[in-house]
Amino acid sequence: MAKFEKKFKGNVQHFLNYIDDSVREGSISSSLEDVSNYRIGDVVVGVRVYERYSYWGGNRVSLNVTVVSDDDNIYITAITSGGSQAVFFKINTWGESSFLDNFERYIQKYIMEYAQ
Repeated sequence: MAKFEKKFKGNVQHFLNYIDDSVREGSISSSLEDVSNYRIGDVVVGVRVYERYSYWGGNRVSLNVTVVSDDDNIYITAITSGGSQAVFFKINTWGESSFLDNFERYIQKYIMEYAQ
């Protein structure tokens, strides 16, 4: 399991659309498995679960993303899971690390291009 967290400023709906598009376009095997969006006053919470095939691990890995926004303040946490073929402990996490590394690049690109 690998984790990435970041705070920045931006438009949350634009950002959610951006990450959906980026992950799906980033790998031919990537898919958006499910979505949840919730608003409480000015606070928006978006949850995304993505999945993709890991060639190096020979299995599927998931990326779970939670985005919380209050006005233009955005906080994101992304956690990968799956990918190991062992029964009792993880022996290969290449797929998880690669999925998260790519996701981090999408976020950095978004911040450079769109963040306020």
